[in-house]
Amino acid sequence: MSEGQFDAILLVSFGGPEGPDDVLPFLENVLRGRDVPRARMLEVADHYHHFGGRSPINDRNRELIAALEAELRAAGLKLPVYWGNRNWHPLLGETLGHMRADGVRNALAFITSAFSSYSGCRQYLDDIARAQLEIGEGAPAVERLRPFYNHPLFVEACADRLREAFSQIPPERRAGAHLLFTAHSVPLAAAKTCDYVEQLDESCRLTAEAVGHSGHRLVYQSRSGPPGQPWLEPDVVDVLREIAGEERSRDVVVMPIGFIADHLEVIYDLDTEARHAARQLGLNMVRAETVGVHPVFVRMIRELISERTHHAESRAIGRFGPRTCATDCCPAPVRAHVSARRA
Repeated sequence: MSEGQFDAILLVSFGGPEGPDDVLPFLENVLRGRDVPRARMLEVADHYHHFGGRSPINDRNRELIAALEAELRAAGLKLPVYWGNRNWHPLLGETLGHMRADGVRNALAFITSAFSSYSGCRQYLDDIARAQLEIGEGAPAVERLRPFYNHPLFVEACADRLREAFSQIPPERRAGAHLLFTAHSVPLAAAKTCDYVEQLDESCRLTAEAVGHSGHRLVYQSRSGPPGQPWLEPDVVDVLREIAGEERSRDVVVMPIGFIADHLEVIYDLDTEARHAARQLGLNMVRAETVGVHPVFVRMIRELISERTHHAESRAIGRFGPRTCATDCCPAPVRAHVSARRA
């Protein structure tokens, strides 16, 4: 599509409950059609109720939209920003209906996932297509902005957050501190159908190099599948136990690079469960902030938009992927069981 033909931005996210009464209906949306025991759903519901039944993802998305709108105005890009979710209001079908009513014809979608996977890419694209069918005639066309795991501004924003975390450790101990990057675990079958692990490895390497810290590990969190199903490992808590058994530094910096904002997985699985484990193990755990509304990250989103609206330079460190997703990208794993994800 040529310059000037896009007339809106669509922020696409997972969704989350706004209060206690939303929790079970939200989780039923997430798990519809999946063979997940009700006991598991109630366990996840308890995590939400631990924080008043409200997911932080909603406010983080509102903050990101406000920051992006300001960034676009400053750059002279007159593009309204809409917001649609997979699993809770505002749902994609609702949002595309509003867009059609507003006269939007062609939108660019920013999906709140830096890395390619079935659940972080293809499933969202399928959700958009389903919402377009639901709306019917006149539904806006939607094209996705490209993955940004190795965009220099994403790396810069991650590195800045990481420096902030290291600053909380006494200077004489920083070089010896352990550095763990975390991402949401996925079933091995799903990891084999995409570049999820390779992209994560690259982002971790680039970010660690940017802060000049030698030695890091990519670990995983938030596994939600049945015990017999292999998922990406090692788990962050297991690695904390390993570190506690070593005769090295007791300082650990944990950066949730796989999340662009503080989802429930971050504030529960890291700030609650992993932090509790670290205290029990005698470790000083510092959790780096997600990129969130870091000005450099917001500027990166604007650059991605400008690539498509004004043919601006496409930037990446190392490998540069396609501007648009292939029709068969990140396919669903064969016989995969995708369980509850907490956002």
